[in-house]
Order: sequence, then structure tokens, then C-alpha cells
Amino acid sequence: MKNRNPFRYFKTSPEIIRLAVMMYVRFPLSLRNVEDLLHERGIDICHETVRYWWNKFGPMFASEVRKKRIHPSQNYSNWKWHLDEVFVKINGETHYLWRAVDHEGEVLEAFVSKRRDRKAALKFLKKIMKRYRKPRKIITDRLRSYRAAMNTLGNAEVQEVGRWKNNRCENSHLPFRRREKAMLQFRRLRSLQKFVSIHASVHNHFNHERHLNNRETFKLQRNAALAEWQQLSVA
Repeated sequence: MKNRNPFRYFKTSPEIIRLAVMMYVRFPLSLRNVEDLLHERGIDICHETVRYWWNKFGPMFASEVRKKRIHPSQNYSNWKWHLDEVFVKINGETHYLWRAVDHEGEVLEAFVSKRRDRKAALKFLKKIMKRYRKPRKIITDRLRSYRAAMNTLGNAEVQEVGRWKNNRCENSHLPFRRREKAMLQFRRLRSLQKFVSIHASVHNHFNHERHLNNRETFKLQRNAALAEWQQLSVA
């Protein structure tokens, strides 16, 4: 059965929709910033149109990006996870954003909860392991919820705790913090969970590790990532 064109009822071209979604999710821009930047290119749309596009097409684009990426566990025998949680305000109430990053900076999973107890940590770990299976090492901070959850799962032997060992995950929070500031924080837990899932996939797709590669390699990887993005959900 032939797949239906997801853009079939939209007068705007798919190229413009993909560009608007990429600009909003990838860069620390507000909806009105995206509107103004597109206006400079001769594209006249409302910021609410950008909001509707990323809500409708963002999850679809993120899903296609995840399908096309190589599974990390199939390539590395020394695969490690770095787990950490950050405080996020939703309507003045503190929530917790749990994030898992591998040893190369790939964001594996993002999960939002109201608490950071054993139950929340257990749910987070089960969610990751269902998708990626068990790693060789799991590096965490000293939060006791991790140890309690891993004892329940029976894999406490893979946990590793150290003062500076989890800097990989700490640094990976920075792109999200920039986005949070541009969006003037979040209003609902559900919208936060949706955005961090999409943002993680887009961040992985355009993360070229420019500090590790020379200029020519970086340019090739950047062009390839952009070309792949432009092919998402081709009509």
C-alpha cells in the first residue's frame, strides 16, 4: 500500500515546512524569531503557523531520523551510558528531566517526571533498555534512586559513580537549556516531554562533533545531514 503524502492538504511547500521546523527545534529561536527569519526570505507566515507545523510534523520527522540512524549498540563493545537529571520549571512547579547520553554524546532518551525517586528512575531505565538493551557501563551521579532502581533490575554491577565521570551528560544539557530560555520555559508536562524527544533526535542528526574533525570533514558531514533532512517525508 502506497504511503499517503503527509503534506497533501497544505498549500505551503514541504521544503518550507521542513525548514521552519528545523529552525525552531534545532536553534534557540522563538516562534516569532522563525517568523521574522522566514519573512526576510520572502516567506510570509504567522508564528502560530510555525507552532502548528512543529506540533504536527516534528514527531514525524524525529521518528524518521531515529529510523535512519545506526544503532550504537551494534558498533561498540565498550558502549557506556551517562545518566543525569535536571530541574525544569512547569508553571512554577519543579519537575525533573532525566536524560541518557552515550559515550560519544548521542542523546539516547529523555524522560520527564514529577519526582526523582526509585519509581521514576526504574521507569526511565526500563524505557531505555527496552529500546537499546543493556550497556557495558552506566555512569551516574550519587543519586540513590539509580542504585535502588538497578538493584530492582538486577544490574547494579554495571553502575559506575564518580565525581567528574558524568561530565559528558552534564555538558549535553546545555543545548536544551538554551532552548528552554528561548521558549520562556514550558506550560505543560506533556508539551515538555514531546519537545525534548523531538529536540534530542534533531540534535543527534546535526551533531557533527566539529571540535574533533577538520574543516573539510565537518563540511561534508553538515551537507550530508542537511540533504538527509530535506528528504524526510518526501512527497
